[in-house]
Amino acid sequence: MILLRMAWNILTAVAIAYVAVLVIVFLFQSRLVYYPEVGREVTATPQSYGLKFEAVEIRTTDGETLQAWWVPAEDARGTVLFFHGNAGNISHRLDYLLMFNRLRHSTLIVDYRGYGKSTGTPSEEGTYRDAEAAWDYLRNAQSVSPQDLVIAGESLGGGVASWLATKVRPRAVLLYSTFTSVADLGAQIYWFLPVRLMSRIGYENLGNLKRIHAPVFIAHSRDDDVVPYAHGRKLFEAAGEPKEFLELRGGHNEGFIFTRKEWVAQLATFLNRHGQ
Repeated sequence: MILLRMAWNILTAVAIAYVAVLVIVFLFQSRLVYYPEVGREVTATPQSYGLKFEAVEIRTTDGETLQAWWVPAEDARGTVLFFHGNAGNISHRLDYLLMFNRLRHSTLIVDYRGYGKSTGTPSEEGTYRDAEAAWDYLRNAQSVSPQDLVIAGESLGGGVASWLATKVRPRAVLLYSTFTSVADLGAQIYWFLPVRLMSRIGYENLGNLKRIHAPVFIAHSRDDDVVPYAHGRKLFEAAGEPKEFLELRGGHNEGFIFTRKEWVAQLATFLNRHGQ
């Protein structure tokens, strides 16, 4: 009887602890997705790479002010709207700016609300508003036509990019190291929790790709230690034609497309093929 009572007490304590974890995860799940406090300081500018740029402020429809960099390319063949991942800020993505500049593409890179020097607090709906504001800035302030505009996103930024691409008609869409959805990824990482029932954050890239009517370029590493390679392959399978897949190597924070000349060359060929 004593052993039975002890076992019951242990099971009760475990159950209470598990429920407490569920409540905490449900209430604070945004902190598991967004990391604006990691690398909050802007550490460098495009000028560090010899790139001319303009620091701009973009106002969203709900009153937030986004910090962004406009990096024009000489004799530009197009313009890239770039959305970064869930940590750091625009100053940590200078290599992307240099790569696109060398490919003769101007770039607008923007910090989401709550990131870097942008105001506000990040949320899924908020990042979508940020994306629309950045698109409108390029269309109005820089007079860029949709036929010349490429939407690109890495990791979390892929979710922002794919959503925006369902609302507008860009020249092409570039997705790097992107997941099929937050729920899918969360269910793999937190396999012991009912993530699909609890998730209030979507970023449904898989569903978005089925509704995008533009050429799609997807790059993903077999060695990705955060977003499994299978996510990239599923996204590629869901995308309509024309589409192209680039297999990278290296971890999630190492397998960058700009680290190998042959990878950049494949991207360049894709952009040239689907240029205006």
